[in-house]
Amino acid sequence: MNFEEHAAKTKVLSLAGVPIPRGKLCLSPQEAGAAFREIGPCVVKAQVPTGKRGKAGGIKKAESAAEAALAAQAILGMAIDGYPVERVLIEERAEILREFYAAVVSDAAECRPLVLFSTEGGMDIEETSARQPQAVRRCPVEIDRGFGGEEARAMLAGLDLSGAEAGVAAVLEALYTIYRERDAELIEINPLAFLKDGRVLALDCKLTLDDAAVFRQAELASAGAGDKATELERCGAERGLKFIELDGNVGVLANGAGLTMTTMDVIRHFGGKPANFLEIGGEAYTKAEAALDLVLGGAGVKSLVINFCGAFARTDVMAEGVVTAWEKLKPKVPVFFSIHGTGEDEAVALVRRRLGIDPFDFMEDAVKAAVDAAR
Repeated sequence: MNFEEHAAKTKVLSLAGVPIPRGKLCLSPQEAGAAFREIGPCVVKAQVPTGKRGKAGGIKKAESAAEAALAAQAILGMAIDGYPVERVLIEERAEILREFYAAVVSDAAECRPLVLFSTEGGMDIEETSARQPQAVRRCPVEIDRGFGGEEARAMLAGLDLSGAEAGVAAVLEALYTIYRERDAELIEINPLAFLKDGRVLALDCKLTLDDAAVFRQAELASAGAGDKATELERCGAERGLKFIELDGNVGVLANGAGLTMTTMDVIRHFGGKPANFLEIGGEAYTKAEAALDLVLGGAGVKSLVINFCGAFARTDVMAEGVVTAWEKLKPKVPVFFSIHGTGEDEAVALVRRRLGIDPFDFMEDAVKAAVDAAR
C-alpha cells in the first residue's frame, strides 16, 4: 500500500518527530489561493502515490495567491503515471542550503532492513547510485540489534554535512523506528533539506506499507492511496478475486499463486505473453464463472490455458466449476487444459465428456499449444 506525500508526512513523519514544512491540503484553486494567504510563498504539489511529479509538471512555485490558484488549476485534473490528480499540497517555501537523501528499505536479497543515506539528495537515487556508487552509504541492519543513534552517527562519519550531522542522524534513527513500528517496506525522504536557518526538514516523503500488515495498521491504512486499477481489476476486487490485467494474449487460469506464476513463466518461455494473473485456489473455485468471465474480458485474449494441480484441493471439483462456467458463458477462444493431482482421472473424464476436449499430459504441451493458438 502506497501513500500520498501529505499523508506520509502528517500521519507518520510528524508523529515520529521528523520536522516537516507547514502545509495545507487543497481540493480547488480557490482553496489553494486561500492557503497561500496563510502560508506565504509556497510550492504547489500534486498529490499522487508515485514519483517524478516535477518532471510531469505536477510541482510549481507560487509567489502570490493568484499564482497559487493558477498553479493548482493547472495541476488538478492532470494524470501522472496513470493517477488522476485530485488534491494539491500547498507547502511553505524553504531556503535550502543542502539536499540529502535518506531511506529505510526492505532488502529482499539479504532478508533484512537496509538504511540508505546520500549527500546527493533531490535527484533520482537509482541514477545517483549507478553513476556514483560511493555517493550512497548503506547500512544493513541486524533485526535483533536494531538501528539507533550510535549506528546513525557511524553511518555519517567522515561526511561533510555543513553542520547538519545531529539533525540528520536523528532523522535516520526516526526512519528506522517508523520502518519497524509501521510495518513499512519503504520509508524515504528525498530531499531531506538542511535549511539556511539551521533546520533539517523533510521536503518530500514516500511510504509503502506491507500489504500483509494492513490489519495491524488499520488507522494508518485508512489514509492510504487507492490502487491504480483497470476496470477489470476493479471488477475482480468486487468479486473477491485477485486479478491483475496484463498486455498479453494468452489468458491464464490456475489454482494457487505459485502455479499461476509458473504457468506465466512457461508462456514466456515459449515466446508468448500472459494476459493476466488470476488464481482460483482454495474456496475461489466456487467463483469459477466470475473468474472465467474476468480472464476472457481482456481485449487481447486469443487463447486460454487452464492449469490445475491438486494436493488437498481436488482437481475434479475445480474442473466441475470451470466446465459449468464454460458451458454457461460459451467462449469462442480455444482452451487448453493441464490437470494433475488429486481427482485427476475424474477431472480429465469430466472435461472430455462435457467439453469434448482432451487435457494434455504435460503442462508444457498445454501452454505451448495455447501460445501457438494465440499467434
